[in-house]
Amino acid sequence: MKGSMITPSVPSAIKRKIKLVGVSKIQAGASNFVVSYRMALGQERLIPDFIIIGAQRCGTTYLYGELTKHPRIAPALKKEVHFFDLHYERGVAWYRAHFPAWNGKRISARDFVTGEASPYYLFHPHVPKRVAKLVPNVKLIVLLRNPVDRAYSHYHHEVRRGFESLSFQDAIDREQERVVSETKRMVEDEDYCSFNHRRYSYLSRGIYVDQLKSWRNIFPKEQMLILRAEDFYHDPSSTIEQITSFLNLPTWKPEEGRQSGYPSYPKMDPAIRKYLIDYFEPQNQRLYGYLGVNLGWEK
Repeated sequence: MKGSMITPSVPSAIKRKIKLVGVSKIQAGASNFVVSYRMALGQERLIPDFIIIGAQRCGTTYLYGELTKHPRIAPALKKEVHFFDLHYERGVAWYRAHFPAWNGKRISARDFVTGEASPYYLFHPHVPKRVAKLVPNVKLIVLLRNPVDRAYSHYHHEVRRGFESLSFQDAIDREQERVVSETKRMVEDEDYCSFNHRRYSYLSRGIYVDQLKSWRNIFPKEQMLILRAEDFYHDPSSTIEQITSFLNLPTWKPEEGRQSGYPSYPKMDPAIRKYLIDYFEPQNQRLYGYLGVNLGWEK
């Protein structure tokens, strides 16, 4: 498999730059360099066999990390390519540059699969049709978490990154004024990217049924695997086994003793939690009816 991928080394000039601008910026710079290098080579590159499309704060990073340890899964250049949501204007060549290349002559069957994981895809209004246009046969993987816990995790994620200064109560109270008009503008203007839609959609992203319907209106049910995030964290091996079966890969178990749990946050105010449980209850019931399974998010 390693022979199927060409990953150029980072030039010494970029390595020296690490000491000047810090690791996070240089990682982005190095990644951009590699993408440009791959595009310049003009080699035929693969497109993904699978995409983890969401949901955000549901364990997609941990899942992708475990999956890419599988001997038959070749990872993308980075986990979150964000082509279909944030970088669509860069074109297909840019997207392909994130994936392995054919090594030498064309082969009729390869012994590995490749994919990416960009959790904003599930929620973005234009992504389903964009994915269908480029990779209509791609297999889609979805992790769903109790929307109450997902919203709280999302909020703390934005606070930690410096994008949120409101209290959790104020943030969810103001979500409508922050997000609704932005969503409308995105729907009307496909080229518009909304900061608020991505950052402050704490409750909106937890209404999973509408998001899943937008995907299933385009993709057949058989191409989408929907999993409960709580089950994954409780028993990663079983979830990985479901996914490898879905991807038609040999059964494989991740290394034991390396489980990663959810980040810890201050305990949510019980009154706010009760409010959110009541808020999501009818939406969860719609989801359970749509999927034909009760996901057990009653508390």
